[in-house]
Order: sequence, then structure tokens, then C-alpha cells
Amino acid sequence: FSRATGKVGVALVTSGPGVTNAVTGIATAYFDSIPMVVISGNVPTLSIGTDAFQECDAVGITRSIVKHNFLVLDVSQLAKTLKSAFHIARSGRPGPVLVDIPKDVLQAKTPLCIPETVSLRSYRPRMDPHIGQVRRAAQALARARRPCILVGGGAVASGASDEIAELAHRVDSPVTNTLMALGAFPGSDSRCLGMPGLHGTYEANMAMQHCDVLIALGARFDDRVIGNTRDFRSDRRTIIHVDIDPATIDKRVQVDVPIVGDVKIAAHAILTLLEEQCINAENRSDWWRQIWTWREKRCLAYEPDADVIKPQFVIQRLWEATGGDAYICSDVGQHQMWAAQLYGFNKPRRWINSGGLGTMGVGLPYAMGVKRAFPDADVVAVTGDGSIQMCIQELSTCKQYDLGVKIVSLNNGYLGMVRQLQHVSYGDRYSHSYMDALPDFVALARAYGHVGFRIERPCDVEPVLREALAMKHRTVFMDFATDPSENVWPMVRAGAGLTDMLMNSGDLDR
Repeated sequence: FSRATGKVGVALVTSGPGVTNAVTGIATAYFDSIPMVVISGNVPTLSIGTDAFQECDAVGITRSIVKHNFLVLDVSQLAKTLKSAFHIARSGRPGPVLVDIPKDVLQAKTPLCIPETVSLRSYRPRMDPHIGQVRRAAQALARARRPCILVGGGAVASGASDEIAELAHRVDSPVTNTLMALGAFPGSDSRCLGMPGLHGTYEANMAMQHCDVLIALGARFDDRVIGNTRDFRSDRRTIIHVDIDPATIDKRVQVDVPIVGDVKIAAHAILTLLEEQCINAENRSDWWRQIWTWREKRCLAYEPDADVIKPQFVIQRLWEATGGDAYICSDVGQHQMWAAQLYGFNKPRRWINSGGLGTMGVGLPYAMGVKRAFPDADVVAVTGDGSIQMCIQELSTCKQYDLGVKIVSLNNGYLGMVRQLQHVSYGDRYSHSYMDALPDFVALARAYGHVGFRIERPCDVEPVLREALAMKHRTVFMDFATDPSENVWPMVRAGAGLTDMLMNSGDLDR
């Protein structure tokens, strides 16, 4: 809900196991910078520390995975605390905040007094960038012969898509969106190189490695994005890093122009100062010729099959059936990478997945939250036979609240990403990655009161997708029997630099 709307999400859990069961969700929100307030119950204040029934130290358990947490011991402070919690969750770098309320405080009464504003002396995130650093960034971009723009999830949180598009066109720069920023810059724009990193496109990785000026907007240089840090950093390249969180700057990559501030505000300031600069588009003609040469590798191409369903084929048909305008909520695994590579997002907040923590099982719950926010939109959970079983009981919740979620399961009978790593790194010695006891997903969906389809032929893929999407108010489970041997390519070798990419299984011998 929060990722799709930009509003603060709210979770209400009971004490003890309610808190511990929420830990994975809280950590997922923390690593992906999702604004969320978690309100947890606790034992009465006099019972705290006595090992009472369902007592746990919610504040201690969550301290490392929240922006802040509160233990409310006085009901008169509850309204102020909740106001502060929402302010902290949504401001600066967004994230989760926990408010723990003992039972006696929950049952107490007090006059309602909600403060008009929140002023926290120790928490004042900087929004406006330093003008001197902004000027240095503008000058570097104007001089660049091989610029590249790296867009991260912070740009989505900031709502900076328009400014990024204008910046890319102003300096005639290629753009690459990280996994958390797909759609922040339109995938259909000729300047978009796709996603960088471990399973990024060849052209995106090569451009990031060989540019002379790289500006990162709301990206934190995650290891899955830049590969080996030593190989990524080069004295031949000027790196500009814009981020609202000062802790992310110089954390993994030493940068030349650090800019602390809101991405939207900083990008607008850079655009303003670029008006004073002379930008010669001819300087970049050689750069674009090189990029088109990299694109000619067609790194996302695959061999279609008339008899076996390729997972890439399903994603491409899904894009066509939805007009590229659906909300895609992905679980974690190979299906996640294929959806990220091939769906072609043109709008921000249409791609919802777990990036930082890599949490299996999020796809269906994410789709439920998005569907509650936008009940008339097409909302699709893309999942696999492993991930879907992490939260498959939520099919009951879908029925209870009449959520018309569409579930696309790429069923290859494996924990596919684990199997691929065992193929690439361990000589096909497969262990604990095969699924020998899968349920009948179609029968299970029907048992919950939903519609279920089993698809085994490529010719049936598109008709079933369109039939399912036409059932606006029904949850539909589509179980696609996909090629169990298909892998996600390209792939950066473990511990390698961005340019050391495997394009297919044939590259394993080199």
C-alpha cells in the first residue's frame, strides 16, 4: 500500500508472537525505505520484565531495523508519540517506526490533544542541497563526454521522475534504473538502458563502468548494482552522489561530488544551474555510437519454444495483455528478475518488490495492499512455486475482502535462483533446491474460493492471461508450467566487476 501510494502504511500487531512475526516485514520495509508505522501491543507496564505471558522486548528486538521506536508508558503522551512516529516514518529517508503500547496504556483514557506540528531537536533531515556542490555537479555534467545517470529508489520516494527525464534530455545522457527504481525513468525512452547490476543489461553495466561522469540520484551503490567495489571505482570517472541520507554517501563508493538533500529538489537545482552552462551535444555522439554497439548484443534475447513455456514469454505476454500499465508485485527469485528485465515499466510506483532484504513471500501480500489502494487497477502478483508457499494462506484474506488479485506463478519445480547458482558456481551439484512435493495450486486456489488455471502450452498463455484479467473482481491463480532448465541471463560472476558478465551457460567455461 505504501509503495504504491507514497503514503505511510500502518500495521497493528499483538504482543509477543505478533511482534516477532512482524520482524521480517519491518526489516523488509527498513531496507527498502518504506514509510510504515507499526503499532504493537505489550503486557501491562507492571508486568514488563517479569516474563509475563506473551511478553517480549519489542523495542530491543526491532531497534536495528527501524528508524526509531517508542515505548509509551503514559497515555497522555500517546497522541504526541503517534504524530512523531508518522513524521519520522515519512520524512528524510523513509522507513518503519514502531510504537509499543502496554495493555494498561491502551485501556486508559485521556483528553484527545493532537499537536499541530512536530519538532524533534535530534531529527532534522536536510532537504535543500548545498549550492556549491550543486554547481560542481552541473559543471561536471556540462563538460562530460560520456555521462550516465543512475536512478535509485530514493528518486521514486522523492517524486523526481519529471526532473530526471528533463535532466536526461538536457544533457543527452543514458539512464539506468536500479531494481528499486524501475519506471522512475520510462523504460520505453530511447535513453533508457534498462536495469544495471547482477542481472542487469549488458549496455547498462558497460555504460556505468565506462562513463566519465556518473550521477547517482537516490541510489546507494548496493553490491547487487555495482558488483566488485574495487573494480567499479575508477579515477577516470567523476561520481556525483545525491541522497537524502548522509550515511549512504561514501559508504561503499568514494564519490567526488557528494550532495546531501532531497533528490527532486537537488535535480531541479542542477537543471537551473545547467542553464548557465554550454552543453555541446556533438561531444556525446561517439558515446551514443558505443552504447548502440553494446545494445546490439541483445542480451535479453532467449530461444522461444513451441512446446515448452519459457518464463520470459509469459512476462512478455503479460506486458501485452495489460498494456504495460499494471501494478506488478513480485516475489523474490528468478521470476523477479525476468519481470524486472522484460516488463518495461514507464511509470514509477508500478513495480513493487523486495530489493534490499530479498524477502520471499512478499508478492501476494504486496498485491493485496496495492489492490486495496487502487481497487479498479490491474494488480498482478508475479511469483514462483517456492515463494508463493511462504504466504499462500493469504488467499483466504483475498476472499474475505473480495480482492481481485491476479497471480502469475512461474512454476519450474525448483527454487530457481538457488538452482541457477548451483549450476553456475557448483558444477550442477543440486541440493535442497528442487520441489518434489508441490501441491495442486489450481485445486488449492479453488478450495479458497478463487479461480484457478493450469497452463502447460505456450499457445494457451495469452488467452488465459486475457481471460483472467477480464475477471475484474475475482482472484485468479495462473499456474504456468515453465521450462525448469531456464536461467536468468546476463549474470555478473560472484565477486566480479560489472563488465565480467555471463551471457549464457556457454560462458561458464571461459
